Amino acid sequence: MKFNWKNSFFLLALSFSFFSCEEETTDVTFPILEVPTTYESAAYESNASTELAVRTNLSELVSQMQVGRTGARVSEAELLTAFTQGNPSLKDITTAYYSDKVVNWLPELAKASGGTFNPITAPIGDGGVYGGYLFDENGLELEQVVEKGLFGAALYNHALTVIKADNITAADIDKLVAIFGAHPSFQNSDAAEQNKDVFAAKYAARRDKNDGNGLYTAIKTNLITAKAAIEKGQDYNQDRDKALSDFRYNWEKSNMATVINYLLGTISKLNGADVTDADRASALHSYSEAVGFVHGWKGIAENDKAISDADIDQILEYMNAPANGNVTSYVFITDSFNQLPKLQLAIDKLKEVYNFTEQDIIDFEYNWVNEQGR
Repeated sequence: MKFNWKNSFFLLALSFSFFSCEEETTDVTFPILEVPTTYESAAYESNASTELAVRTNLSELVSQMQVGRTGARVSEAELLTAFTQGNPSLKDITTAYYSDKVVNWLPELAKASGGTFNPITAPIGDGGVYGGYLFDENGLELEQVVEKGLFGAALYNHALTVIKADNITAADIDKLVAIFGAHPSFQNSDAAEQNKDVFAAKYAARRDKNDGNGLYTAIKTNLITAKAAIEKGQDYNQDRDKALSDFRYNWEKSNMATVINYLLGTISKLNGADVTDADRASALHSYSEAVGFVHGWKGIAENDKAISDADIDQILEYMNAPANGNVTSYVFITDSFNQLPKLQLAIDKLKEVYNFTEQDIIDFEYNWVNEQGR
């Protein structure tokens, strides 16, 4: 990184007792930024108090939605309160587009609760429990669509406001660590005994082979680099900005890597010779997670993400869960032979958008936290 000194020759002339009217430019090269290997913060919980409160609110909303899995009735009013409580509330930090969706989905989830669902007879009725999950009448698990969609529409969207704030500080990087779902210790595991990864960080860890080249590891490096650059001062703003840009992109990529994981899982569960009701329910559960993970990025400004809304719309069409149209998730059960190839088209589109390699696709099929027992 270079800084141009102006009129330096005139200043030197005073020292050497001679005069020149000419201006000279001297290039000064600043030392390469030294990036620590660990993230250090003495006031993480204080700096990230707002983001940690948001995480608590999201956990509470998820817990309330999951009551419906037991067959019990869920209160529409309580769900909407969970979405709108807090300062800021989940609703406050969610994109206007997805907030409107959530406000419509929560009453539908409440309506489906207390009933039973049969994909073979769908879309008759209001939905209900099937295989331990709560589905609407179309076979979509709204609990997952709301939760996983908020990873992008609320958590990532909030991260953007932190990054774009004037005079971003090292303390603000603590906020990014928290809203991503990590901890300064960066466990790279959602099964750790302490400070385990949650929300977006949880799934980034699952897609990371822990070989030093994974997306979770890259995000950790991005945030450590951004913090180090800020602490070194404005001469390292270029390093800061690149690290934050890479952080955003790697978060998005890790999200879409998990979409691929769940789509591959859905195909696998429904392609077997002896598919059981448990397989079908699990497949619709995985599929619904993928719908949420994708849909939550629609409505985020085009210059704040790599994927376009048009591409998201196309992927949702492939998944029979159009952003604005009739959802027919159940047909992946009733017409698997003809419908499952559409999920492969969704995978292919994501591969194209993010330049994923064939090896990436293979690797994304695994939960590496489980595979490695970490």
